[in-house]
Amino acid sequence: MSNYMHLIDIIIETPKGQTEKFNLDLKSGGFKLKKMLPAGMVFPCDFGFIPGTIGEDGDPLDALVFSEIKSFPGCIMECRLLGAFVCEQKQKQKKIRNDRYLFVPTQSRQFATIKTINELGLKMMDEIKSFFKQYNQLEGKEFNVLKQINDKNAFTLIKKSYE
Repeated sequence: MSNYMHLIDIIIETPKGQTEKFNLDLKSGGFKLKKMLPAGMVFPCDFGFIPGTIGEDGDPLDALVFSEIKSFPGCIMECRLLGAFVCEQKQKQKKIRNDRYLFVPTQSRQFATIKTINELGLKMMDEIKSFFKQYNQLEGKEFNVLKQINDKNAFTLIKKSYE
């Protein structure tokens, strides 16, 4: 178990259970509907981003937030970093990194004892990996989780991505 506690503000774009994907529209400052998921498919956790970062895909780093808290697009949550999935996305024969960083809000009671990515459990991990594989297939992209890393290594990657 890590002795580090990395607290980072996360901006939620799409709350857990939603069938709609929202993105922050930089022009208006509002949240714009990007797409609808197919029937029966919902976001398994809150999906957002780490403000001030830029990934290989040109977007801020993706954040997955696990909690019982009801959120909304634009909600800012102070979160504790658990680790990350190091991921590769293939689009039009080009491979890019598109990692997923996993967090728990500091205000969560239900997830308060979870300190590492492994403590989320295999069932939850498989569900998340499967969701993003299917989600990317809908856009004609191939998505693979290459490995999972702890909070310390994930924080090192986050630091490198600040603008």
